[in-house]
Amino acid sequence: MSIRPTIAAAAVLAAMHAHANAQTVTIAEPLAPAKVKEDQPAQTMQKVEIKGSSAAYDPRRDDTASKVVVSSEEILRYGDTSINDVFKRIPGVTVGGAAGRGGGEIRMRGLGSGYTQILLNGERAPAGFSIDTLSPDVIERIEIVRAASAEFSTQSIAGTINIVLKKAIKTAQREFKIGAGKSADASNPNANLQMSDKLGKMSYSLSAGAWRYNYDRQSPRQETQVDPAGTLQMLRRATQDDAGRSEGVNLAPRLTWNLDGGDSLTSQTFLNFNRNVYDGREEVDTITGTPPRFDTRDMENSNRNLFARTDLNWVHRFAGGGKLDAKAGINGMRASGTWHEMDYRTGALGRDATVLSETTEKGFSTQGKYSTPLIPDHALSMGWDAGMTRREESRVERDMVFLGTDPEDSDEGFDAKVSRLALYAQDEWNITPRWSMYAGLRWEGLDTESEGNTFDTVSQTSSVWSPLAQTLYKLPDSRDQVRLALTRTYKAPPAGNLVPRRFTSTNNSQTEPDRRGNPELQPELASGIDASYEHYWGDNALLSAAASMRRISGYTRQGLFLEEGRWVATPVNDGEAVTRSLELEAKFPLSAVMSDAPGVDVRASVSRNWSRVESVPGPDNRLDQQTPLSATFGADYKTRDGKLTTGASFAFKDGGPVRINDNQTGYQSVRRDLDVYALWKFNAQYQLRVAVSNLLSQDSVNDSAYTDDSGTLRRTSFYPGYTQGRATLEMRF
Repeated sequence: MSIRPTIAAAAVLAAMHAHANAQTVTIAEPLAPAKVKEDQPAQTMQKVEIKGSSAAYDPRRDDTASKVVVSSEEILRYGDTSINDVFKRIPGVTVGGAAGRGGGEIRMRGLGSGYTQILLNGERAPAGFSIDTLSPDVIERIEIVRAASAEFSTQSIAGTINIVLKKAIKTAQREFKIGAGKSADASNPNANLQMSDKLGKMSYSLSAGAWRYNYDRQSPRQETQVDPAGTLQMLRRATQDDAGRSEGVNLAPRLTWNLDGGDSLTSQTFLNFNRNVYDGREEVDTITGTPPRFDTRDMENSNRNLFARTDLNWVHRFAGGGKLDAKAGINGMRASGTWHEMDYRTGALGRDATVLSETTEKGFSTQGKYSTPLIPDHALSMGWDAGMTRREESRVERDMVFLGTDPEDSDEGFDAKVSRLALYAQDEWNITPRWSMYAGLRWEGLDTESEGNTFDTVSQTSSVWSPLAQTLYKLPDSRDQVRLALTRTYKAPPAGNLVPRRFTSTNNSQTEPDRRGNPELQPELASGIDASYEHYWGDNALLSAAASMRRISGYTRQGLFLEEGRWVATPVNDGEAVTRSLELEAKFPLSAVMSDAPGVDVRASVSRNWSRVESVPGPDNRLDQQTPLSATFGADYKTRDGKLTTGASFAFKDGGPVRINDNQTGYQSVRRDLDVYALWKFNAQYQLRVAVSNLLSQDSVNDSAYTDDSGTLRRTSFYPGYTQGRATLEMRF
């Protein structure tokens, strides 16, 4: 069935029933009588509000649906300018790529590429928007959701990371930060502004950030080919010099009006602009064997990207305690770029190519949840999540060719329309004071249609039912608790993977193939179980152990085949896969284990992941090149007067060989990140934050190989790592 926008409107009306949120109870009662002199006025009736202490509430401990919240203080602790640097210190989360280079993939349970769902204010960011360009200063909190819940999309086989932008309104807040970072290959000046205040029934806030990243670095590479007997047939060594500049701006204004009857209306806008300029040169030296088609490449690239989103959120309270929380928003993205490449063979110009690209995306979305205290001790709700996105892309390539080669001129364009609709119902209830249950059911439908001038129209409709159940039991006579969750999740293919456009490589080979989408690609479906034990043994002291398993059908891998003399990679569905994870975490103040201990907080975690792809022979047939082992350790110290806070963090990510299919293997580099920071509070207005990252100057190595009856072709790239220092002056006024 095809999903139409009118269905979304019908869903809004159909979803207006059931769920009770925790509420403030207002009781009018007289104060206890007191002894007063006869000439004193009598005590009057006063309103007393009975509220649960927000400071005592811990979503990780108290919510039936498991959630870990990373606070703004933790996000800003090291003065990071990239959100990816924050993620590498979060237990159970890893970041790919080389240290200090940005752009690494964010993974839960060692899985990325769509298995980990990344949300911005509860919604997926559009394709092409890089989370790495998001300034940590515009973020209020990060929510790590390990087991799926009906309220969020269930495109979350590994889990969900929800990045929530600044919402808290502080009266008369004015804060300005200016900082700079420097390493041997890069520099990074940045500035941030925070403003918020309340004006009667209206409150406002503005978060703004600006940054620039300059780099100049080398990335050597080596290619080898050996025959089945192990005799070297080809050896090439390449050097690549990359230099460039990235710069961007984040703006997040927010307005809230408190209306009569407890209602509120909130407008939140987020704008992100970034621009990149790149200049590179690659030279290949063939020591043994046949040289490549081109041995020298000069590359120039410039692109700019603008993303904007605005939402209007209305919260209405009904008589009897019901509440409607409805949101509607529009978003737009525009990106344009120019790529210029000149390829040489033994000093002679063989190809001069220019590629002009432009992408435009526009979308509308609406979400809502209706809740009501229909049944005592229950939090019953239902809601909707719907939207439509239209994406247009154009790519124009013009080649001037020499040396007898053929031109690759092309004019390509395509339009894609994605319609989605989700309906859900969920209930959380307290069976006993110590035992609570959560049950949810979500239906998600996705309709994708693409058409272009180089391929036939592609249409695909898919839908998934996701039953979900979680339970929390607090053990008697202790502060310990256990959790169990059963989930049904999925991974939908990105629209770009469905479009059969081909992107060509300059020196085509098994390790540098052309790439093309597959319109027959189907979603991956996963059934999962999560269990955890949490031991709270003091104030802010936690030990936890968690285990999980996912069984995946319709697993998607990258297929590789030879077509008309060129190697082409395309995604294909291929059988089943299973993944298992074990996570251990500890966090506690040193005073919990030592009397008269200094003000030191300790945190540590270890995550071990296993997976197996049924259609790929072992060993090392890991799903999605899964990270097998990761660990973190950190400590923070604060002086008694609070003027100095300092700490250190170590993050480890294991690597090793990976079997991708019968012929392809890869290698993931081990990554070790050691960071330190110090914060001096001079007075209430000024403080200085200093941090040093990648103290171990960790290098990174990536390797890919293709083996068949003729031997093994291997490509190995090296990415040197450098220590970076940062200093930020923070001013309140």
